Amino acid sequence: MSFNVKIPLDVLSTNKKTYVNNFALATRETGRLMLFAGDQKAEHLNDDFYGEGITGENNNPEHMFRIADKGRVGVFATQLGLISRYGMDYKDVPYLVKLNSKTHLVKTSQKDPSSTQWFSVAQIEKFRKISKLKITGVGYTVYLGSEFEGEMLREAAQINYEAHNLGMFTVMWIYPRGRAVIDEKDPHIIAGAAGVAATLGADFVKVNAPKKEGMSAGEALREAVQAAGRTKLICAGGSSTNAMNFLQGLYDQIHVGGAFGNATGRNIHQKPLREAIRFCNAISALTFENKNVEQALKIYKKE
Repeated sequence: MSFNVKIPLDVLSTNKKTYVNNFALATRETGRLMLFAGDQKAEHLNDDFYGEGITGENNNPEHMFRIADKGRVGVFATQLGLISRYGMDYKDVPYLVKLNSKTHLVKTSQKDPSSTQWFSVAQIEKFRKISKLKITGVGYTVYLGSEFEGEMLREAAQINYEAHNLGMFTVMWIYPRGRAVIDEKDPHIIAGAAGVAATLGADFVKVNAPKKEGMSAGEALREAVQAAGRTKLICAGGSSTNAMNFLQGLYDQIHVGGAFGNATGRNIHQKPLREAIRFCNAISALTFENKNVEQALKIYKKE
C-alpha cells in the first residue's frame, strides 16, 4: 500500500508536518489504523478486567501498557490519567488520548447516554510537551440519537478543529444509542453515524460493526464506508470471541467492506501477555501488511 494523506484545511500551516508525522506513525505509513483500545477501565468498570476466562494479569492497568509496548499496534487509546501514571515507563508507545468516558452503570432504559469532555485539547498539547510522549491524536465518543447528542456533537466539533490546528489526528467513536434508537447495529443507521463523523471533520470514525440478516460482516459495512467519505471507518472489536472468528471478521471488514483497520480492546488485553502480543501482531499483519487469515493465524499461534 502506498502512503498518502490529505491534510485537512484546519491544520495550521506551521503544524502540517506534525500532522503528517502523527498520521504516518499511527498508521505505520499505510493509511490504516490498528487502534488498541484501553478505555474500558472507565467505560465497563472492572467487568472486562477480572473474572472467568480473563487472565489475572489483566486486573493491573499496566498489563495494557506492556502489550502496547511489546506488541505491534498503531496507537494505544486510553485516558490521560493512565498515560500520566504509566507513560514514563513506556515512552516508545504511540498514544491517542480519549477525551471523554462514562460508566455503564446508568442503563439506556433509565436515561439516555451522555458523555462529556474530561480534558481540553490545549491541556493534551501541554501534557505532550511536558511528558515528551508520542501523543499522536485524540478521541471522543458521541452517542447519536441520545437526547443529549447536541452537547456531545458541539464538543466533538470543537475537539476536531482544535486538534487539527495543533497537528493531531482525531478518532470519533460514534454510537447510535438511546431510547429513540431501535436497532443500534442496523447498517443504515451505522452509515448515518459514519456520515456525521465526516461532518465533524474526523480522520477516523469508530463504529460498532453493523449486522443484518443475510449479509456478511463486510457487505453490511459498504454503505457506511461510502457515507464516511474521506473519514476512514474502523469497527470496534466487540465482545470476546475466538481468534479465527475475529480475524476472519476483520479480514472481511477490510477486504469486502472497505474498512481502514480496526479498534480492538478486550480481545487482546484479556489474554496473558505473550499471547496478547502475538494476537496484536497477527491483527497488525492483517491490517498493515495485507496478510490473509491463515497467515495471521500462524503469527498468533507461533510460540
